[in-house]
Amino acid sequence: MSELKTITTEELKKKVEAGEDVALVDVREDEEVAEGMIPGAKHVKMGDIPESLDQFDKDTEYVFICRSGRRSENVALFMQDQGYKVVNMVGGMLEWTGDTRPKQ
Repeated sequence: MSELKTITTEELKKKVEAGEDVALVDVREDEEVAEGMIPGAKHVKMGDIPESLDQFDKDTEYVFICRSGRRSENVALFMQDQGYKVVNMVGGMLEWTGDTRPKQ
């Protein structure tokens, strides 16, 4: 099993601010994303991931996000096992200093 790739909130913020095309997936619960998400992130609750695999493309690298980085790590490991390219945002939204916006 290959090691899980990670990205810090600071590294991700630089990519987002530079306009890089980054596929972000926020796996928090509805009441958490109501407080704000990283602009451009897609919301798929952790519990919904297994039946939502058809929404993901195996050629795209996804950055998984949660509140602290723990749930997103579990989701990323699961997705990696399914053959997807994944990165976990370490520190989660607790450490995110970039822009956020309410879920659309």
